[in-house]
Parts: sequence; C-alpha cells; structure tokens
Amino acid sequence: MRRILIFSLTYHPFVGGAEVAIKEITDRVSPMEYTFDMVTLRFDSALPEVEKIGNITVYRIGPTVPNAKVSDRSMPWPLRRAKILFPAIAFWKARRLHRTRPYDATWAMMANQAGFAALFFKYLYPNVPYLLELQDGRAFSDMKQRRRILLPLWWLYKRIYLKADRIKVISRFIEREVRSIGYAREIDVIPNAVDVAKFSAFIQTQDLEHLKDKYQKKLGDVFLFTASRLVLSRGVEDTIRALAHLPPHVKLLIAGTGDDRAQLESIAEEIGVTDRVIFAGHIDHSQLPLYYKISDIFVRPSIIEGFGNVFVEAFAAGIPVVATAVGGIPDFLSDPDRNPDKEPTGLFCEVRDPESIARAVTRYLGDPALTAKIITNAKQLATETYDWNIIVKSMRRLFETLV
Repeated sequence: MRRILIFSLTYHPFVGGAEVAIKEITDRVSPMEYTFDMVTLRFDSALPEVEKIGNITVYRIGPTVPNAKVSDRSMPWPLRRAKILFPAIAFWKARRLHRTRPYDATWAMMANQAGFAALFFKYLYPNVPYLLELQDGRAFSDMKQRRRILLPLWWLYKRIYLKADRIKVISRFIEREVRSIGYAREIDVIPNAVDVAKFSAFIQTQDLEHLKDKYQKKLGDVFLFTASRLVLSRGVEDTIRALAHLPPHVKLLIAGTGDDRAQLESIAEEIGVTDRVIFAGHIDHSQLPLYYKISDIFVRPSIIEGFGNVFVEAFAAGIPVVATAVGGIPDFLSDPDRNPDKEPTGLFCEVRDPESIARAVTRYLGDPALTAKIITNAKQLATETYDWNIIVKSMRRLFETLV
C-alpha cells in the first residue's frame, strides 16, 4: 500500500470540478493499493478538523467562521487570511504528518496556495515525488495579470511548475500553456469525466413531471439549461441576452449560485425577459440528472474553461450542447461546420456573442436530424472516453509511474 498526500485549497463540502475529480478518482482506487491524506482549509467552524471521506483522511486547518462562504468576493477577512497563510500552515502540517506517516508522493491540486505548500514540501523532502495537477483554463498571460501581487515573486511562482516531477493536465490547452513556461518533463493529459451511468439512467416519468410543474414548463416550451457558478466568466449573461433573439417559448433554466446573480437578474429585467429566466439556485449534484432530463439544450458560452464537466454530463444525459471554442472544450466538442472531418458532438457559438448563441439554438430546433446525430455521437463519446471508470485507469498508471 502506497500513501499519497494531497494539497488542496478546498474540499467537500466546498466543491467545484477539481474537488469532484479528486473524490471520484480516490473513491475508485482500492485502499489496498493507495491510501490518501489531504491537507485543506477548514473555513467553517462546524466542520471537523479530521474526517474520513471515502478513501481520503482529510485534515482541515486554518481560521474559521460560522456558516462559511468561500466565494472570493464575499469571503470574510478571516477566511481570506486563511488562504494567504495556507502555504505555510499546510507545509508545517504536512511535515508533522510525514514524520509519523511517511508519504510516497505528494499531489497538489492547482498552482495556487496548494501548489506553494507542495513546493515547500518538495524543497524539504526532494526524494518524495511531487505531482502537480492543473485545471485552470486561464492563459498564463492572463494569470500573471490577475496575480499582480505575486509579480515580484513570479520566479518563485514558476517553481511550482518547474519543480514538479510530473504534471497532470485536463486538456491540451493547459498542456500548451505549461510548455510555454519551459516545463520539459512528462505531462499527462488526463481529462475530467462524469459518472455516465448516473446521468444516462432512466428517471421515472412522475419525477420529471413534478420538476416540470415546479418550473412551469408547459407543452411546447423549450428549456435552455446551464449549471454554473453565477459569475460573469461563465457567459450566463450572454445566454440571457440571447433570449431576446429567440421566440417567447424558449426559456432559460439556471442551476447555481454566485456573486453576480443580482447583476444577471438586472440584465434579464433590462432586456424584458425576466419571465423567461428561471433561477433555480443551488442544486445538489445528485439531483442534476433530473434537470438535464427536463431540459432541451445545454448552453454555456464560457469565457474561460479548463475542461467543463457539465458539457460531458449533458452528453451523457442526452441533450445537445452549445459552447464556445475556448480552453479544453475543443478536446471533446466537434462542430459540423468548424470540424467537418469529425463526427459532430455539439455546436459552437462565439465568445460574448448572444446572437451566435441564438443561431445555434435555432439550428438545433430547426434541424432534428442533425440534433439526433449530435446527441448519439456525444453520448457515445462520453461512454467510451469520459467515464470516471475509464479515467481512473489512467490515474492508476500515473500513480505507479510517480511512486
């Protein structure tokens, strides 16, 4: 049995694509092969300092507040301070753990404060292999601008990448970005995935009808659907604006919460589509298959995207996708016009272009044969390539090489 230490800035119950990926992978690895410890921020005073979640023993550290929210813009000062201090306190925690439970490797989720903690650990224990995983779809040029406070230490920030024994990325786009800073060692492109069986499973008709009644979906209505944090980088505002170019029976169902909800509601009111935009709020991930099944088209015109699990969830659920050709999305989405040499799996729209979103939606509605072909191809791709049971085999090989 090998022991791997994970550094992650957040973990359950504060989840995004990266945290879901960690859990899906570690849950599928036998504890007779590998066992995992994690050092992460606690944030909420109600959370235990040590907890077993699946195949991970989670050690939570740092200042806390009651009923914590971890959105950057609404985060209270004690939690902001916790993020700033994480590299140091996570390093010291990891050092104590390593003395009693020696690790065969470390695994840092993202080149953020977790990456700094892993870097410090690597400097102290150079013989312990260090794996860096990257899921952020921002270009390095943009990231450098966002991290102005780090500019004097940019050389040290780059060491998070350059000291890694191996780097795992979730898309070809991120692989190219890593190469651009001079990383010369092995890079493993292993995408995120979904539980295909969960999203393609049959759902009782009465459950679907109950949800349609809840959101007042009438016969003839077309529901566009998006599942996203309500921040402007996800392009939700562009989808709202696209409704002005679509007939009144086309509506938008939005699952998610975030700092920009009030701004999105104002946009809907400004263009006169308030009655066609439905904010469902936070939806537990276990309930998302229901929402895909009552919807007709999944739309997410992202500005940035490392990979985008939700697109593959839509593939598995059997609804067609409209997306932008940014970040890792072109790895799995082929458009019949832009990629005529490939079987189509969706339709692209332009970034920040509501009219192009409306054109893609209109094409689906007016061409049922193309829509059916795209749904079939996309579901097959999800089943054969992007299921967690397939991806975990690649992760096992990576762990074996690493340790």
